[in-house]
Amino acid sequence: MGRTVMEVFADATRAWGDQPALKAKRAGAWKAWTWREYDAELRRAARGMMALGLEPGQGVAIIGFNSPEWFMADIGAIHAGGVPAGIYTTSTPEQCQYIAGHCDAAVVVVENAEHLAKFLAVRGELPALKGIVLIEGDSSEEGVHSWAQLLALGDGVPAADLDARVAAQQPDDVCTLIYTSGTTGQPKAVMISHDNITWTAKQALDTIDVSPGESVLSYLPLSHIAEQVVSVHGPIAAGMTTWFAEGMDQLGDNLREVRPHVFLGVPRVWEKIQAKVMAAGKNNSFLKKKIAAWARKKGLVGGQADQHKRALPLGYGLADKLVFSKVRERLGLDRCRVQITSAAPIGRDTLDFFLSLGVPIFEVYGMSECTGPATISTPDRYRTGKAGWCLPGAELKIAADGEVCMRGRHVFKGYFKNEAATAEALDAEGWLHSGDIGVIDADGFLQITDRKKDLIITAGGENIAPQVIEGMLKAIGAISQAVVIGDKRKYLTALVTLDPDRVAADAQEAGSPAKNASEAAGCATFNAWLMKQVEEVNSRLARVQTIKKVTIIPSDFSIEGGEMTPTMKIKRKVVRDKYGPQIEAMY
Repeated sequence: MGRTVMEVFADATRAWGDQPALKAKRAGAWKAWTWREYDAELRRAARGMMALGLEPGQGVAIIGFNSPEWFMADIGAIHAGGVPAGIYTTSTPEQCQYIAGHCDAAVVVVENAEHLAKFLAVRGELPALKGIVLIEGDSSEEGVHSWAQLLALGDGVPAADLDARVAAQQPDDVCTLIYTSGTTGQPKAVMISHDNITWTAKQALDTIDVSPGESVLSYLPLSHIAEQVVSVHGPIAAGMTTWFAEGMDQLGDNLREVRPHVFLGVPRVWEKIQAKVMAAGKNNSFLKKKIAAWARKKGLVGGQADQHKRALPLGYGLADKLVFSKVRERLGLDRCRVQITSAAPIGRDTLDFFLSLGVPIFEVYGMSECTGPATISTPDRYRTGKAGWCLPGAELKIAADGEVCMRGRHVFKGYFKNEAATAEALDAEGWLHSGDIGVIDADGFLQITDRKKDLIITAGGENIAPQVIEGMLKAIGAISQAVVIGDKRKYLTALVTLDPDRVAADAQEAGSPAKNASEAAGCATFNAWLMKQVEEVNSRLARVQTIKKVTIIPSDFSIEGGEMTPTMKIKRKVVRDKYGPQIEAMY
């Protein structure tokens, strides 16, 4: 029996009414909203949207960093029969206009003046738009309402009118749109139903066995399904407290303050934490370095033993006391039971690094089209380098061509206004075709080997999975990002970027005078040193997989540079087009 978002939220309010649901920094201090306060404010916001003219089925576009008001706008819109659509904060005015126009947004909610300006620039192209709500501050612009004004407008709408909208909705109705991050072309709008999101959130949170009152830190883009499951809908189902980071720059400090019980990090976040831990370790005394090296060996053996249900090695407890516990405390992960990675491939080097420090990272595989997780990993059932096992209650299979397919109540209803794309993704038997290539081992663990469309077919007809090789290249400490090139070519090459925090030290080790990535890219000595490390990677690859040449790109790939999506996936076509001359120079 499916449930609506409103039914699950009403249960949460009854069960945990006076317990903290949300916590955010206001004027430098943490402020809490109880479940009752959360419920009351989102209902006022819902009625405010109705006062602005929101009709059932119309869109509500939301742009801004994670905050209680983002949640209230999102869940409030659903209560009012609207369909929220999150927009990445890095989006341009044109991208904002596309999504708001595509979802027929009657209301747009923006965090601040910067995002307001994006919509003021394009609102003439949004015929369905009835009003804009500004979370921070006020505006004298016509049709723009502050958050307080929205709530005041809501007070003029009878509660019974909202109750009628809530009662009219069914579990199978679409309740939110998730726009794909668009590695190619315009983003598609994934239609998620009430049953999709309430069922998936409960299954995921029940499986990792969270308890009411436990904490999660919200900081990843809320326009992405993973963050919505982990920090919005999961806590509603489980009675957890969601804390809000102050920003990406303050993530480290906030982690130490909040000490969450569940923490989701995309691979790039884990890679950056790894780089900082390694940089800090370089400043340790000789004795501390020796102790850390000994502990990490114990940690790696112990981590492998743990996941295969074998006894921990002698000395693991001492290593935990001397090193692991202190690292977890410094990172703010000392209470964390479940450290998750998702949204993009993560390198084995990063997984092993954290495992060696007593911090196993649990991989979850999925996509927007299956409401987030298709697989899950838990502290009592995980494998380093594997993407987990099938979400309980769902189905997972590998098609004849190696494609990963899933079926169940988590699979979306289709793409909004795009029947052709829906037909391509969903087959007649209800299987969702992921576009990923993978294998399932004898223990039921999935391993993703590549994207179907990313497979490189060389001039010699060899099929090469670039992500496997890229993961090995990224394990070279100096390399930040790597993109393997070779489709229809005689041999493979790679474009790489350097870790800016390591360049100077790495250059010194290489005997190069370079002080930054740009100088290193142009230095023959540094390039020769780097190629030696690539040759070490080549020694572990089949001959057709080896990288013959490498070109250093002076600046790291980024969202702003256009090479990465907001979920930190590489846009391969953009990279190939943008760095065409550098690629051709290697052939």
